Amino acid sequence: MPTAISRLQGKVAIVTGAAQGIGRAIAMRLAAEGAAVAIADVLEDAAERTAAEIRSSGAKAIAVALDVTKFDDAVRAADMVEKELGPIDILVNNAGWDKLEPFVNSSPETWDKIIAINYRGVLNCCRAIAPKMQARSSGKIVSIASDAGRVGSTGEAVYAGCKAGIIGFSKTLARELARNRINVNVVCPGPTKTALLREAMAGREGVLEAMAKGIPFRRLGQPEDLAGAVAFLASSDADYVTGQVLSVSGGLTMAG
Repeated sequence: MPTAISRLQGKVAIVTGAAQGIGRAIAMRLAAEGAAVAIADVLEDAAERTAAEIRSSGAKAIAVALDVTKFDDAVRAADMVEKELGPIDILVNNAGWDKLEPFVNSSPETWDKIIAINYRGVLNCCRAIAPKMQARSSGKIVSIASDAGRVGSTGEAVYAGCKAGIIGFSKTLARELARNRINVNVVCPGPTKTALLREAMAGREGVLEAMAKGIPFRRLGQPEDLAGAVAFLASSDADYVTGQVLSVSGGLTMAG
């Protein structure tokens, strides 16, 4: 995991949903660039394994149990991270969940779960951590949305709505927090090879192959493709970047 880049030396980051997939890749990259990282996830054992792997490389990391759907849990996790690692400089809202199905076949129970994790989870973590950043007039918030929130995606109506909501929320939060020198930006993955995607597409591998052919780079994304974009937005290289939405999709979507 060593890297010649140390843009985040001395910084403290918390990454939600970081036990696996995109969140894990982001946490690994932030640690490689010098940050102390909190691996925040409901999957406590997997979170500890990821933290242990980071520590084995010589970087600093802890696992933190966090259910992003609960505001009190977000407050507790933030306080724990600051006690163990120091003031939080970087918040990466990555935790997410989806169920692929036509909207007319979906249930209110499914809507509630998707909204609670994907949208309210971002609100909870931002509300728990942004005031801490305001007090220091410094901080970087990066939320993982989705190209589904920019252009729509069949079978993901409620998920796409949540991700579009993250974009609008983040642009507004960026305006509100600019006076405190806090940057708020969004990264939108395209189709990315993760356990969640494999689970959602089980038995429909042919669809994934067709999807890859529709991407100009002719492949699905890898979690590491997102990690570099997040590391940039979390670093001082992006000090004059706020309220922006970056699509990391291999060119699948190119609309503004």
